[in-house]
Amino acid sequence: MGEPVIIEAVRTPFGRRGGAFRGARPDALLARTLSGVVERVGIDPGEIEDVINGTVTQAGEQGANVGRLAVMLAGFPVTVPAVSLNRMCGSGQQAVHFASQAIAAGDMVYAIGCGVESMTRAPMFSDLGGAPDAGAVFSVLNPDLLEKQELVHQGESAERIAEAWGISREDVDALAAESHRRASEAAREGLNREILPTRGVDADGNEVELTSDEGIRGIVDAEKMAGLKTVFRPDGVVTAGNSSQISDGAAAVLVADRERAEADGLVPKARFRARVVVGSDPAMQLTGVIPATRLALKKAGLSIGDLDWIEINEAFATVVLSWADDLEPDMDRVNPWGGAIAHGHPLGATGAGLMAKMLAGLERTGGGLGLQVMCIGHGMSTATVIERL
Repeated sequence: MGEPVIIEAVRTPFGRRGGAFRGARPDALLARTLSGVVERVGIDPGEIEDVINGTVTQAGEQGANVGRLAVMLAGFPVTVPAVSLNRMCGSGQQAVHFASQAIAAGDMVYAIGCGVESMTRAPMFSDLGGAPDAGAVFSVLNPDLLEKQELVHQGESAERIAEAWGISREDVDALAAESHRRASEAAREGLNREILPTRGVDADGNEVELTSDEGIRGIVDAEKMAGLKTVFRPDGVVTAGNSSQISDGAAAVLVADRERAEADGLVPKARFRARVVVGSDPAMQLTGVIPATRLALKKAGLSIGDLDWIEINEAFATVVLSWADDLEPDMDRVNPWGGAIAHGHPLGATGAGLMAKMLAGLERTGGGLGLQVMCIGHGMSTATVIERL
C-alpha cells in the first residue's frame, strides 16, 4: 500500500469561448500541461504509469480518448497509457482521485490526474448527436427514466436553490463582482504560480502568450451587471454574469507514492486527507456540495473552521451561497483568488485546475489544509481534502 502525495500541479490559463484558444486543439492544450508538469519537477515522463484524464464532451476533437492522444502529442514514450473519463463537471477532480487511489492501492508509484475541455471547439452537448443545445439533453434521455425521475437543466436547479434559500438577485450579483475583484487582484499580483504561459492568438489572429485567465473583468460595473437578463426564468436571478464562464483550458496534477518520490529526490507538496463522491437529488442537483463537504470533513476528522483554503466551483452563484448558508465557512477563505464566474469553467479541466490553484494558494499563504468541492449534473458532487506538507 502506498501513500499518495501531490508532487506538482499546473494548468493553462483559462481562455474565453472563441477567445485566445479558439485555434488550439484540446489535445494540444492538455499536452501543454502534461509536458509542463513533468518538466517543472524534472521527472522522466517514462516513469508515469498512467494518465487519467477528465473530459466531459467526448466528441469531435475531444473524442478517440483525447487523453491518450495528448500523451503522444506531449512526446511521452508510447509505453505511457491514458484513459479519458466523464464525471461531468467533476471529471478533472475525479481523475486526480483515481490517480491517488491507484497509488494508495499499490498498483502504481507515479500517475497524472488531469483534465481538458475546449468548449469552443467541442461545444457542450455536441456529444449527444443533435444540435448542441440544452434541449438536446432531454430529447435523447430514456423516456422511462424521465417518468421515474424529474431531471432539469442545471440553470433551473440553480433557480430552485435561490427560491429554497431565499437568495436574491442582489446576493448573486454581489458574489459575482467579488469573484472578479479577487481574481483580478491575484492576476495583477502574479499569484497564480500554477499557470503555465500558453500560446494563443489575439483578436486579430496574432500569436500571443497568455499568462492569466482571459475572462477576468476586474472591476464590475454594478449597473450593467444588474441590467443583464435572466436566462432560465423571466423572474429569476441567474444571468450570464453570475454564472460560470464557458471556457477553454487544461490542467494536470502529478501524483506519486511518497516513499518512492522522496527516494527519487522529489519533494511532495501535499497529501490527501479525504476523497469523496456523493449522489444527491437530481432536481436540486447542485446541492450535492453540502453533503459532500460534510462527508469529506468527517473522513478527514476536521471541521469547516480548520480549513485554510476552500475552492468551491462557482458554477452558479446560488451554489456557493446556499452551501455557505448551511456550512457557515469563513468566506475570506472561500475562493480567495476568485472562482469560475471570473476565471471560467472549462468543464473537464476545472477539477484539476482548482486543485492546482488551491495548492498554489496554500503554498503562497503558508496554509495547511484545503478543501475542494464541486457540484455535478444529474445530482452528484466530488470533494477532496488535502494537507500541505
